[in-house]
Amino acid sequence: MQRPTDRALPAGMQIAGAWAWRILAIAGVIALFLFVVSELEFIVIPLMIAILLSALLVPGAAFLRRHGWPRWLATVVPILVVLVVLAGLGFLVVTQILDELPELRHRTFHAYLDVRGFLISGPFHLTPKQLNGEFHTAVSAVQTDTNGLLAGAKSIGSGFEHFFTGLLLTVFGTIILLIDGAAVWRWTVRLFPKRARAAIDDAGHAGWITLTSFVKVQIFVALVNSVGIGLIAAIARIPLAVPIAVAVFLGSFIPVVGSIVTGIIAVFVALVYNGPVIALIMLAGVLFIHLLESQVLQPLVMGNAVKVHPLAVVFAVAGGALLAGIAGALFAVPLVATVNTMVHSIAAGRWKARSQEPGDTPPADLAPAPETLSPKDPADD
Repeated sequence: MQRPTDRALPAGMQIAGAWAWRILAIAGVIALFLFVVSELEFIVIPLMIAILLSALLVPGAAFLRRHGWPRWLATVVPILVVLVVLAGLGFLVVTQILDELPELRHRTFHAYLDVRGFLISGPFHLTPKQLNGEFHTAVSAVQTDTNGLLAGAKSIGSGFEHFFTGLLLTVFGTIILLIDGAAVWRWTVRLFPKRARAAIDDAGHAGWITLTSFVKVQIFVALVNSVGIGLIAAIARIPLAVPIAVAVFLGSFIPVVGSIVTGIIAVFVALVYNGPVIALIMLAGVLFIHLLESQVLQPLVMGNAVKVHPLAVVFAVAGGALLAGIAGALFAVPLVATVNTMVHSIAAGRWKARSQEPGDTPPADLAPAPETLSPKDPADD
């Protein structure tokens, strides 16, 4: 029944008002969610890392189980493979740093002399006395700020405690999701009202497929970036080519932005140790790899996997970094891609054809997937 006040309002104002309060309600829910996540970040971040790792490892574990491997062995082997890869990368980085340490010391000393000479004879026209004075001022500030240093040491200690706690939570969460991820998903689905469970279950299937595709494609993109920039650094004889390649590989998990930021490290190292000409060559190489990622890999490979426009990727990374720093930048794109797929899945309405509550049948696999958590058809009995 229409109220008198409604009849007094134009139809356009009524529609705008109806949209306005719904948008405000959605914004309020999102703000509350972000507040809860920020307050529980030491729990949420390990959980999200565990989900990403599970998206990477579950297909391998499922493959091993389908070929007759015991459940515990199919769970342990993928985790060991990841640990061996990480240990191998760490060994390569440490080995190259130790091998090049004498040369790095020599180059660092000459780079210091070059920078000092530039500050004295260059456009700044500083005198040795001024440089020495600035150096002693910095040393005095460090020595007198004892309380600040102690506070910093305390915060670092607290940071290590949080790091190891988060590491344990991540490992535990990854193992649980590998062993019984489907049961975790069924429990999650049952948290929702019965009428919404079919839609949530179908959206979860679609979101899981998108997330696993994103992880696989992102690893491929990171390999292309790291190998490309690492080869350019090695050909240009820039020190620490392997550590630079590893840094680019890790940084590339932040799409678009990560490879540029870590590539700047290579340009800086080339500028300090090899001079401006090699630094320009390295900069050109970094820009070429970035164009390859943004113009070829992102539209053709990543675009097909996550169905998100590159412009949305850039703004998602920027927004995530603004809200939650490095963790926000890391999780922004997979979160946006997964939510986008889930929303489209619910809007498509495929879940309406289901005649049974989701999650009532034991899964055939380790994680949410269309063939694992879909309800059993009564006609199959």
